[in-house]
Amino acid sequence: MLNAADLTALWLTLQLAALTTGILLVLGTPLAWWLSRSHWRFRFMVETLIALPLVLPPTVLGFYLLLALGPHGWLGTLVQTLGGEPLAFSFQGLLFGSVIYSLPFVVQPLQDTFHGIGRRPLEIAATLRAGPVDRFFNVVIPMARGGYITAAMLGFAHTLGEFGVVLMLGGNIPGETRVLSIAIYDHVERLEYAQAHLLAGGMLLLSFCMLLTVYSLRGRLQLVRL
Repeated sequence: MLNAADLTALWLTLQLAALTTGILLVLGTPLAWWLSRSHWRFRFMVETLIALPLVLPPTVLGFYLLLALGPHGWLGTLVQTLGGEPLAFSFQGLLFGSVIYSLPFVVQPLQDTFHGIGRRPLEIAATLRAGPVDRFFNVVIPMARGGYITAAMLGFAHTLGEFGVVLMLGGNIPGETRVLSIAIYDHVERLEYAQAHLLAGGMLLLSFCMLLTVYSLRGRLQLVRL
């Protein structure tokens, strides 16, 4: 059975994943749209920065985020100047780090989806006197529904499994930064394998189901296009 501390870690993890996914869908949509349409010669530099968390060790990313968000870091100093609390070792700091860490898992599926839509549907909508905003919300968004589902599930699942970034940036503060991955690590350290199995097995099952849905959806969309 899960104890109170584990239930708190579960709730905190779900909150973090949901908020991260929501923020990334809002921020990632215009970024992915620009990347799919831009002909800027240095666009590859933006794509490289977005994809960096895919290859950068999480502890390295967490370390530099900790330096930036700490009380003496440039972002931490800016937040304190504006009257806020230091972001390091706080839930808000974890949220910021999670957005950076999961960014490519949302932006890249959206970018591929927008690119696959092409220009023809927008040109047809333009002939019907639909403005740019109307074309985007009434043509692009409905056609990109599958891409949004994929991006949301990948972003959510990736955030669930964070360890290196949250450990470096948030530490292990119960009720504040102790998420499921940290709770599993704590149980293993104390040789409490039954509790670790319960938490890890639940995350494994959830991740498998989400990926199963993503690949099933991708296969159906490919059949529809054929």
